[in-house]
Amino acid sequence: MIKKVTITNINTGHKTVTLVATDSHEKAIIGCGVSANETVAIEDVTGADEKLQLLTSPKPGTDDCGAFFSGLGRCLERNISMVKSLKLQVNRVRSPRYKGMIADVIQAIAQGEKFSDAMSRFPDLFSDDILSLLYAGEEAGQLARVCKRVGMAQKKSSKTLKKLKGALIYPGIVMVLGVAVVIVMSFTLVPAMSKLFASFGTDLPVPTKMLIALSDLFIHKPYMVAVPVIGLYMLFSNFGKIMAQRWMQDLVLKIPIVGALVRKAASSTSFRTLAMLTESNIRLTGALEITAAATWHYHYKEFFMRLRDHITVGRNLHEGFLLESHWLGSDGRNLCGLIELASETGSGTEMLSEIADDYEEELDNMAASLDKLIEPLTMLVLGVIVGFLIYAIYGPMFSLGDVILKKK
Repeated sequence: MIKKVTITNINTGHKTVTLVATDSHEKAIIGCGVSANETVAIEDVTGADEKLQLLTSPKPGTDDCGAFFSGLGRCLERNISMVKSLKLQVNRVRSPRYKGMIADVIQAIAQGEKFSDAMSRFPDLFSDDILSLLYAGEEAGQLARVCKRVGMAQKKSSKTLKKLKGALIYPGIVMVLGVAVVIVMSFTLVPAMSKLFASFGTDLPVPTKMLIALSDLFIHKPYMVAVPVIGLYMLFSNFGKIMAQRWMQDLVLKIPIVGALVRKAASSTSFRTLAMLTESNIRLTGALEITAAATWHYHYKEFFMRLRDHITVGRNLHEGFLLESHWLGSDGRNLCGLIELASETGSGTEMLSEIADDYEEELDNMAASLDKLIEPLTMLVLGVIVGFLIYAIYGPMFSLGDVILKKK
């Protein structure tokens, strides 16, 4: 349920509207971050208005997660109480979901619940690795340090994701414009063109037949125009689910440049998670299992689960890496050498952090120039679309002379 909170400053009369996703007015007051010189008016948002507000309001993501944990860690580091520290984060987050989460956690802590248990009520906001880190930090008395590390990792992820999304805007526009051009031509140019080609009395190229058939379909059944539009919408809205398919992940790894980028993204996330878990004194088998659950690429899920199985039967980390390094691609052998060095020097956590740092640095460099890296692929797609249209339209005209000579 969404609560619409109108905050009025007593001194200036200025009004501010804030949305909080919670189930009571008391939590809404906590979640809006009202101060002593402000008054509030709360109203429930339901039905179609609620869906509209959720659609247009900021979405919960890595930005809010990074801001929340970094601010919380800074407050706890200065020995500010947990409830006060949480209240100070309300105005740092933007999404109604995070504001409501903070209010729920504050109320749960006020009732005697542990911080980690209260946070575990929100698995949609916090992954297993973050919850495990919070639990370990709470047990070891290092919660402030853990929160700062989580906040730092989330901010890095947010920065990289923004670069990736920015680089994918151009290919997305090309796809949309390509579909729009084909639809417009199907209603304007192709009908006139098909009459001209029909008068030739000769066999037409396959691309021309396909374009004419598509035009006839759209003219006689105009509602079919919605199919490509809906298709593009489904592609963009379900892109994450599509990328989660194993066959799709295997295919992406084979694409030049893109495959290397995907591997570096998965590696940086996985090794950073494992480093934070081992640093928080979580048992190695448990840390590997949590890391496998947290990573999004199935190659790395398989790698860390098999690594856990090797540790379980008595092998050391280096031996497990050697046996399963093929899951890590071309970097596998290099990582085995680093893990062997860590085993000999007793610096496993530091080495895992160093591996994560290296991957994050490489990923940042690639993401910064991603638009230049993806441009050749985009131009290839654009060339295929344009080439298809040109050949479909002008292909029959190349045989126009033969048709005229036959008539003479």
